[in-house]
Amino acid sequence: MADPARARKIAERIKALVAEYLEFRLKDERLGFITVTDVRVTGDLQHASVFYTVFGDEASRADTEAALADNRGRIRSHVGKGLGIRLTPSLEFIPDAIPEGAANIEAALAAAKERDAELARNAGGAAYAGDADPYRKPAEDRPEE
Repeated sequence: MADPARARKIAERIKALVAEYLEFRLKDERLGFITVTDVRVTGDLQHASVFYTVFGDEASRADTEAALADNRGRIRSHVGKGLGIRLTPSLEFIPDAIPEGAANIEAALAAAKERDAELARNAGGAAYAGDADPYRKPAEDRPEE
């Protein structure tokens, strides 16, 4: 079992190597505008999960996923040459859910902003239920009878 610092360094190196290979060396017309967002390596350094996002519609995401599946061996070979460790980890490409999560957060923020605006509109014509100053005054400030 490798120490977590070494696994983290190897994960960062794998992220850089995969991104460099996808940008400069992989010539596949199905590959869309892809961003490698994260890499997680198991404790024994045998398996790496590569998280990615694709800018575009569902068709471009599906094409990019097919291109990554078809070129997984070439990418793993490039990673193995760049890492220089005894065993090259197997790669698994996982689409990241960052865009969907960001869309959910944006929708929740828009709904909260609308509720705040509605509360501000309702509070504009509001009046106090009792006196404007509900606190007791000291005896010397009270009017005499």
